[in-house]
Amino acid sequence: MLLDEVYFWTDTIKDWHKLLDDDFNKNVIIECWRNLVSRNKIKLYAFVIMPNHLHVVWEMLNKNGKEIPYASFNKFTSHQFLERLRIQSTAQITPYKEYCDGERNHRFWQRDPLAVLMDSKTKVEQKIGYIHLNPLQEKWNLVGKPEDYRWSSAKFYETGIDEFNILTDYRERF
Repeated sequence: MLLDEVYFWTDTIKDWHKLLDDDFNKNVIIECWRNLVSRNKIKLYAFVIMPNHLHVVWEMLNKNGKEIPYASFNKFTSHQFLERLRIQSTAQITPYKEYCDGERNHRFWQRDPLAVLMDSKTKVEQKIGYIHLNPLQEKWNLVGKPEDYRWSSAKFYETGIDEFNILTDYRERF
């Protein structure tokens, strides 16, 4: 992803494990985004955090040190997930272990997240609609209305309320 471009981005937990069923882990994601927004590293236009993946429409504004902010996001959240699992039960870490060059590592996010450039208002609105309807899909059936799903930007676009204080209305950009 390039700086100053808007992307629809999908990041998936390794092997589709439902690591994000836990609200603690969802809050890790929210806190990371809040930090990046407050430090003017990203603009977050829309999101949904599902049990095993997330979708976001965002813009990388400035590097976070030497990294593009999405790399910092994956690194920080992975570290937090690992620390939480170490406290809860080391057995829960096993699905996320990887061995590389004889060294043990952990991978929480699948490699190569999907990043699609959003170069028009129409594309952004289509993806935001998809994001907000994700929790209603028959596979998930998490809520009856998009704005009732707490871990989404749908309520912000329906009511103007940004519970997490992380969002920018996409219409300010497009």
